Amino acid sequence: MASLRDIRRRIRSVQNTRKITKAMELVAAAKMRRAQERVTAARPYADEITSVMAELMRRTPEYRHPYLDVREVRRRVIILVTADRGLAGALNSNNTRLAVREMNNAGVPVSVVTIGRKGRDLMRRLRKDLIADQSMIGDRPTMGEILPAIRVAMEQYERGDADQVDVVFARFISAGRQEATLRRVLPVEPPQAAEPVAADFIYEPEPRAVLDALLPRYVEAQVYQAVLENLASEQAARMAAMRNASDNATDLIGDLTLTANKLRQATITTELMEIVGGAAALEG
Repeated sequence: MASLRDIRRRIRSVQNTRKITKAMELVAAAKMRRAQERVTAARPYADEITSVMAELMRRTPEYRHPYLDVREVRRRVIILVTADRGLAGALNSNNTRLAVREMNNAGVPVSVVTIGRKGRDLMRRLRKDLIADQSMIGDRPTMGEILPAIRVAMEQYERGDADQVDVVFARFISAGRQEATLRRVLPVEPPQAAEPVAADFIYEPEPRAVLDALLPRYVEAQVYQAVLENLASEQAARMAAMRNASDNATDLIGDLTLTANKLRQATITTELMEIVGGAAALEG
């Protein structure tokens, strides 16, 4: 059985650990709020580009861009978005599990583009066809930082080396709920305008040329939005994980303190009995 000194030393160790997890919880909460703000700030751009694309497609229904053609799927590319660090609960494992399940059930060859170190490391261990990676993007990634990885997937589709491109990420629902999600980005599903455009715009150059320039930006915006949502989900998951760790540390400290008190009481009782026994022996 551990001595009283060992138990007290362990209590101090757990108390120090609780201080760290509590600090990490507060940091994750602050980062989550900033990540939510970035997700919210990116939505107007995505909504506007969707609205313009819907209007252009309405004007040119006969025009079919290669990004809009649905082909027989003989090969796929999955863009796997994960975090660069752990201590985020099951977030990274849920994303990678969904991606691996899609690869195993696809029935066709699947290549992987990873954004985030955790996904990259797993794909390398599983010896998957990793064709591009963008890691260590930080807590404030810009479009320029993740664009090279997105372009690799788009070039695979343009050359015919892939017939479908999907993105796997953790969709941010709330601070307490994040959901591993698979979303198709290529071929593009024609968006529907939420409401008809009141003004009759004149496009220069013609709508087809605008659509040619807009479709790649639309795909990039979809993946970038997924990265931002995954970042917000990561911070929310880390905040919850650190809160649970702090609670578990508090419970463990309570159990250890109770054990220490019982051991101290038993030691005092033993010493008293020894004193009483010694006194009785002297009297006898």
